[in-house]
Amino acid sequence: MSLVLRFLAVSCMLLPASAEAASEPAKAPPPQYMIISFDGAHDLAQWQRSRALAARTGARFTYFLSCVFLLSKETRGEYQPPGRKAGRSEVGFAQTKGEVARRLDEIRLALSEGHELASHACGHFDGKAWSRADWLKEFSAFKRIMAEAYKINGIAGEPADWRNFAETGVSGFRAPYLSTSAALFDALKAAGFRYDASGVSRGPVEPHAEGGVERFALPQIPEGPKARRVIAMDYNLFVRHSGGFERPDEAAAFQERSYEAFKAAFDAQYRGGRAPLQLGFHFTLMNDGAYWKALERFAAEVCVMADVVCTSYADYMKRTQSEHSGIDAPAAGG
Repeated sequence: MSLVLRFLAVSCMLLPASAEAASEPAKAPPPQYMIISFDGAHDLAQWQRSRALAARTGARFTYFLSCVFLLSKETRGEYQPPGRKAGRSEVGFAQTKGEVARRLDEIRLALSEGHELASHACGHFDGKAWSRADWLKEFSAFKRIMAEAYKINGIAGEPADWRNFAETGVSGFRAPYLSTSAALFDALKAAGFRYDASGVSRGPVEPHAEGGVERFALPQIPEGPKARRVIAMDYNLFVRHSGGFERPDEAAAFQERSYEAFKAAFDAQYRGGRAPLQLGFHFTLMNDGAYWKALERFAAEVCVMADVVCTSYADYMKRTQSEHSGIDAPAAGG
């Protein structure tokens, strides 16, 4: 066979394989996950505002509850923090039994809408020096106060499934002040938590399993004219912008800076590696609500995108369960 004929024969043999490869569709990138959470979860108006935002955008949130907000001034003695007298808290308590009842209603509504309730401990103390036993005491207090919230406060109409939810439905934790220690991580697994969201990372990163618990980290994101990194949480922006003091006259500028920082961090992942982007907020309206307004604008733009999933920590773990070997994924909303 001549060299020309041999070349043509080999070329014909290669054509089907080449055509088949060319016809294979390009692999779609994974969804861009957004995980938005709220620490404290006390103010009733902010419960309603956040749920309304979710209804408009399809987002699902994680609420890290401080359990003292399920106690009133009259029942505050039910909580005894490690190393302190009963009835102490760094963030106060509910004002009345009626307030507790309305908060429980908000929690029930949020759960029915697919949101997640997680633990922010109880009294918002800095537990960096606590022992494993101290943390287990705090976790036990959270679970008991949750389970007995209706009974403790004399509130009628406890749902039939409430105590079971209090016992088994809370799978995540975030430490007050993001203050962690080896003792805390040791206690988390023993207390049955599946994930911790107290970490901080230089930028958005995938969670990783350690000690039988999935660990998430709030990213530091570029912000402001000099693009200096700041933890992606409203309080940290508040301190960055105004030193932790209210400056309502500059709220519009702070809102714009925050929105731009959220959007730039999102765009970097959406166009790049698509690590989950986590943003943290409180139920406190700092600088005239600048950070909530930035969040609402941001969520309205990105959470409605077809390949973006704005969801809770628990649901993220459920959706990506195969990627988290050794961690049992919790049910959505639990």
